[in-house]
Amino acid sequence: MKILMVLTSHDQLGDTGKKTGFWLEEFAAPYYALKDAGAEVVLASPKGGQPPIDPSSDSEDSQTDATRRFKDDKDAQADLADTAVLADVQDAGFDAIFYPGGHGPLWDLAEDADSIRLIETFAASDRPVGAVCHAPAVFKHTKGADGKPLVNGKRVTGFTNTEEDAVQLTDVVPFLVEDMLKANGGQYEKSDDWASFAITDGKLVTGQNPASSEAAAEQLLALLK
Repeated sequence: MKILMVLTSHDQLGDTGKKTGFWLEEFAAPYYALKDAGAEVVLASPKGGQPPIDPSSDSEDSQTDATRRFKDDKDAQADLADTAVLADVQDAGFDAIFYPGGHGPLWDLAEDADSIRLIETFAASDRPVGAVCHAPAVFKHTKGADGKPLVNGKRVTGFTNTEEDAVQLTDVVPFLVEDMLKANGGQYEKSDDWASFAITDGKLVTGQNPASSEAAAEQLLALLK
């Protein structure tokens, strides 16, 4: 198995003056779930190199077994520091594509033509596409073979409006993931705020929040077995 993992390059939290990026747990948990299952994981981001880690996800109270493992893993740190430039990545040879969240993707990956191209190519060739938490933002402009939004008619989840409200960023983000998925015709579902919840519909896998990142990766793996 060879899986492409795409991370954000965006580090500005709107006009707040604060930093954002990808959420560390949402990278680390899927990364190790995939690697431990024997997959080769290739990392990419719009700008390449080291993608920005959301400082909030690197705080002591946000640490998990997976993030602690990452902190002790020099090889994984080197891998993350040297992501490929997304525009240079071709889909050939990859079995699936996966997007960790964090608020960053709302600004860059949601609008990124190379990301849109890759997602549409994977979907058209019936290969699994996964995204967790804020990363379903990448489906804002993606289309299926029928020309409709890729999530149209599909069961999906993603960061809830109430979770966004809880972190007090409803008025900062460019759009709300839940609202966008519904507007694109997705059959949006959710569990309790901050509970693990992931959905597979066909070859599309989505997870609700950071706690759902490992479950989303495991569901992606199930599609490859």
